Amino acid sequence: MKERVLSSEELKDDEVVDNTIRPEVLDEYIGQAEVKENIRVFIEASKIRGEVLDHVLLYGPPGLGKTTLAFIIAKELGVNIKTASGPSIEKSGDLAAILSTLEPGDVLFIDEIHRMPRYIEEILYPAMEDFTLDIIIGGEGSSRSIKIDLPPFTLVGATTRAGDLSAPLRDRFGIISKLKFYTVEELTDIIKRTSKVLSMPIDDDAAKELASRSRGTPRIANRLFKRVRDFALVDQKESVDLEVMDKALGRLKVDKSGLDETDHQLLKAIIERFNGGPVGIDALASSIGEETTTIEDVIEPYLLQEGYLKRTSRGRMVTEKAYKELNISYQGGLFGMDFDS
Repeated sequence: MKERVLSSEELKDDEVVDNTIRPEVLDEYIGQAEVKENIRVFIEASKIRGEVLDHVLLYGPPGLGKTTLAFIIAKELGVNIKTASGPSIEKSGDLAAILSTLEPGDVLFIDEIHRMPRYIEEILYPAMEDFTLDIIIGGEGSSRSIKIDLPPFTLVGATTRAGDLSAPLRDRFGIISKLKFYTVEELTDIIKRTSKVLSMPIDDDAAKELASRSRGTPRIANRLFKRVRDFALVDQKESVDLEVMDKALGRLKVDKSGLDETDHQLLKAIIERFNGGPVGIDALASSIGEETTTIEDVIEPYLLQEGYLKRTSRGRMVTEKAYKELNISYQGGLFGMDFDS
């Protein structure tokens, strides 16, 4: 996969900075108002009952704050959080090692939980329901099953693909919350907060314009702000204004709609190589040199949300809006006419 400034995958060099700008409590968490307030109620209720919080499933496109929310849940509960990722849990021993380190009330956060092997899921079921772990030890002919009691804990799972979770696993989550793309106003507030944390002021107009180009995603908004800050520092600016922001995003090839070079490449491929579609995901992935999962999880969600792309039973198709965005003549209107005519 080619590296993108708008990629929702975390970059190693940004991890320390990302941790400094991550909100720690619900009152600092901007956006996702309904999800946030519901979780606040569930946390308070669990404290009143003196019980652990029900298991939580957070799902939605990358970069919307699922990991941040998991850490906030642990902070609000006043407990420790242990983290793991679905692909890293390959053997029953891996899961047992993680679960055995939990203290009563702890939060276990599993990112990309949809990528956890199904046989690991089955071991997780009794852990989630009864706080017990049934594992088989020994080799063929001498294997035996042992049961380990676990302390009560809360599992927080995060996924970009809720549909890939098996029904038995999904049904064991008591709290299921979908995170949505952010509004420009919410992203503007996030950018202003980040600018204060990183000690680089940003003008109101520049913050709003940057927010409008951030694809409804806080992680992208923060990453773009850090890159714009770099241009401001090199230009010896004391703050980020519209001029330096336009210059930076122009260099980064992020257009007025928030689309970058990879988005343009995908849309152009469908138009120029597949006559606007429909085209199957595998053929599309091969034509632009991307993984199908990257297209489905990272590139497509915003293009679908904003109406540049649509899915049909026969494959992906671009819309008239995509032709306009790329300034390509559109011949597929209701009357077979160019929309510029």
